[in-house]
Amino acid sequence: MVLTNTMLTFWIIAALMILLALWFILPALLQKSTENEEVELREANVLVYRDQNRELDADLKNGLIGEEQYQQEKAELERRLLEDVAASPDASSSGAKRGNAFAYSVALVVPLGAIVFYLIVGNPHGLNPATAPATTAASAADQPGQMSQGSMSPQQIAANIDKLADRLKQNPNDAQGWTMLARSYMMQERFSDAASAYEKLTTLNANDADAWADYAEALALANGQNLAGKPSEAINRALQINPKHQKALDLSGSAAYQAGDYKKAIEQWQTLLKLLPPGSDELKTVTDQISRTKALAASKGSR
Repeated sequence: MVLTNTMLTFWIIAALMILLALWFILPALLQKSTENEEVELREANVLVYRDQNRELDADLKNGLIGEEQYQQEKAELERRLLEDVAASPDASSSGAKRGNAFAYSVALVVPLGAIVFYLIVGNPHGLNPATAPATTAASAADQPGQMSQGSMSPQQIAANIDKLADRLKQNPNDAQGWTMLARSYMMQERFSDAASAYEKLTTLNANDADAWADYAEALALANGQNLAGKPSEAINRALQINPKHQKALDLSGSAAYQAGDYKKAIEQWQTLLKLLPPGSDELKTVTDQISRTKALAASKGSR
């Protein structure tokens, strides 16, 4: 593998970052003073000796042991204490060596582990500008559900949509898949195909107001934006499920407007108006629609 400037820069920065991490880690691991360990060990031994000595005194006082046994046990305690204290430097030295060995192991494992982890999880080919685009495109082609149009050609997008459609033939009860397929068809302005996908979705999720409203929109667009007939039926079904569904209310007003029922159109849009955020573009658009419809109704003598 030929190292490009980008790759070389990356590995240099990575090495510096690893060295910086070790600079923080190693001193803390190596900074275990032998003298401190000796003091701690002596203190621990003395505490144990004191406890055992108090127990001996209590046993003697309570008559559990005789004077001769008391003196023997006490002498044994003193002897063991001296042996432990005398052996503490060796133990501390051994502990320090083990601590150093652990620190050096960390110094070796951290960079090696980081490199291995990157090679497994990361994308080394992405460091090479010559191979990065091909790798990205290949990965995207393997993911039918992830259709990033910014980095894919129209042919690749169409191929992914076809893959998704084929997958749904094998798994026709995948509601999420049908939603994705229908929206993809809408983006490609394949409105008849989108309507078919939404129709399948409404059979799977019969109480999904979103599905019915989207189905109505796709049907209308496939039929020259005509909302009469099946689109209106789908709109009414969406409003039965959710009377405050914004898209369904908007489409219902448009359907009434197309049918010349300006009163109903105004009523539906006024209901929608109450649901829109103040100052939003949608609110301004609907307000304009209501104003124009009122003017049209007045000119035709309708209320």
